[in-house]
Amino acid sequence: MSKAIGMIEFKTTATGVAAADLMVKTADVEIIEAQTVCPGKYIALVRGSLSAVRASVDAAVAAYEDKCIDSFVLGNPHESIFPAIYGTSSVEGVSALGILETYDAASIIEAADQAAKTAVVDLIELRIAKGMCGKSYMMLTGEVAAVEAAIERAALVTADKGMYLDSQVIPHPDEKMITRIL
Repeated sequence: MSKAIGMIEFKTTATGVAAADLMVKTADVEIIEAQTVCPGKYIALVRGSLSAVRASVDAAVAAYEDKCIDSFVLGNPHESIFPAIYGTSSVEGVSALGILETYDAASIIEAADQAAKTAVVDLIELRIAKGMCGKSYMMLTGEVAAVEAAIERAALVTADKGMYLDSQVIPHPDEKMITRIL
């Protein structure tokens, strides 16, 4: 059984709650996170086998397509995704800092997964539409070239969906900034 995660992002809380319920009724998935995010949107993040996650996400999107903003299914997500989501990443030494911002919640997780699989980088944080009017961002670190490659790949992933907003790579950020971020 392969591991996978999937997410739906809806325009309204009412539809989001109904869709999350449908997801767990459709297949054997575990809800990792289900909540309202800014500006009154709703996200549901689930995990399970790839086939179960795909079935649950597909069912919710099909049932509530008119209110769905975005969705994804990732097979074998990078292991650093979860600590970054929950703010428990442990990072030592920052050679470069990469930041990427999106217009939605779902695409930032896909972008972070691709970034972490593209180069040797450490995800610091994934801020998923909380307190940001529906936008999301990620921060990662590593060697300058690795961070540049990771951010470039993540930008392409989000741009393909029309959700790319901005990104920056800061080589050798000041220690005052690092202590504030970490």
